[in-house]
Amino acid sequence: MTNVARIAGLVPDHLEPKTRKIVLEDYCLPVDIGFHDFEIGSPQRLFVTVEVWVEAAYFAAEDDATRAWDYDFLRTEIGRLAEGRRFNLQETFVREVYDIVAARRGVTKLRVTTRKPDIYPDCAGVGVDLASF
Repeated sequence: MTNVARIAGLVPDHLEPKTRKIVLEDYCLPVDIGFHDFEIGSPQRLFVTVEVWVEAAYFAAEDDATRAWDYDFLRTEIGRLAEGRRFNLQETFVREVYDIVAARRGVTKLRVTTRKPDIYPDCAGVGVDLASF
């Protein structure tokens, strides 16, 4: 008997989940990004975080991989985007990532954040944040 079966019906209604979120945090990849002469053609480290809130129907309720929201998709598509072209601005890169994820079924809220960690020696990074809320 699973733990879930033993406690079925015991969780109070007010403690039922209200949101479901998938997170890809600080995915670090080289991106040809920046508009300064010294940046063009010299890929830089870019950290990407994607937070995706999904409808209950798209969030696995059982331990079944076929019911899970495909977060491998996030990593694969972001990697393809980064390899596929150069970007002048983080804002442009973030918007393209945002649009790719927002077009997926079941997404109710979305936040995409990027950060270039190697710009200033006295800062953890400079970045961009785009969210639906």
